[in-house]
Amino acid sequence: MAFVVTGCGPTHGPQKGPPEVGVVVLKAEAVPLTAELPGRTAPLATSDVRPQVTGILKAILFEEGGLVREGQPLYQIDPAPYQAAYDSAKASLENAEANLTTTKLKAERYAELVKQNAIAKQDRDDAEAAYKQAVANVALQKANLEAAAINLGYTRITSPITGRIGRSVVRPGALVTADQTTALTTIQTLDPIYVDVNQSSAELVRLEQSAAAGHMSRRTPATASATLQLEDGTPYAHEGTFQFSEVTVDPTTGAVVLRAKFPNPEGLLLPGMYVRATIIEGIAHDAILAPQRGVSRNEKGEPTALVVDDHGIARLRVLTAPRVIGSNWFVTSGLEPGDKLIVEGIQKAQPDMPVHAVPAGSPPAVRTSGN
Repeated sequence: MAFVVTGCGPTHGPQKGPPEVGVVVLKAEAVPLTAELPGRTAPLATSDVRPQVTGILKAILFEEGGLVREGQPLYQIDPAPYQAAYDSAKASLENAEANLTTTKLKAERYAELVKQNAIAKQDRDDAEAAYKQAVANVALQKANLEAAAINLGYTRITSPITGRIGRSVVRPGALVTADQTTALTTIQTLDPIYVDVNQSSAELVRLEQSAAAGHMSRRTPATASATLQLEDGTPYAHEGTFQFSEVTVDPTTGAVVLRAKFPNPEGLLLPGMYVRATIIEGIAHDAILAPQRGVSRNEKGEPTALVVDDHGIARLRVLTAPRVIGSNWFVTSGLEPGDKLIVEGIQKAQPDMPVHAVPAGSPPAVRTSGN
């Protein structure tokens, strides 16, 4: 009888061990916090041009749609009746001044004569009263002349501000009146230009509470900056500065208006344009930034992450991550500086199971056993 004896020798081939995962070591750093908010552009200043005297419009002295300077003539109203009123007021003043000279000399003479008992005191009193009336009349005529000069000046309408002027709603020959409600034209200052954006009051309260707790530093209007994206998504070339926030919440939207100012030398931004503004809200101290590829969500929708503890065990953490900054989540709770966050091989790692952690980006290790 033949016996076949089978012996057991050493087994050759790869040995299985804990799955290899790539990790990054988290660190605390100061991070600027930004918010991208929708908004619309608004002119720095707006002026509706209206006449201050009544008359026939003689000429338009500007180019519609062009740039006008403060004090530049815009319209000419027929000055003839106002010139006549000015001349009349001037003549009345000259007459009053001549009468003042006569009454003054008479009052002085009568004052001397009454001392010599050459005239009655009543005559002296009458002369003094006439002189005072002449003084008052001169003051009145000066005021009338000044008013006539002002009205004459109003016949040439000038620009109250520097800016871009719109179309004229009247043409030469039209009658314009001092009390009309319709503006002749509108001027808007567009360089620089305002951008008004809306931010929820709840977010503003959260930021202020975070600043009060010392977790971040709020930016002041003098230091906060802002950037723009145009309606088609292209970035705007110039950086702006945050100016202020409104002190009232809009009850219909629950939002607060924030205002930023941007240079507009090319005139690309026009009033009423829709834009998206990115505003730096503050600086977060000791912030934790977790790569997005290392963060997932559980069945409740909560952000979660796997970290490797000091014993090589994968631990599940539930995070609070209110916003994305670049390619990272801004984590306010759930992770600490020094944590080894798993960002590679997550599908091979299970909570509370051992793993072999290597720096993320390292070539995979090949484990083989000898004979």
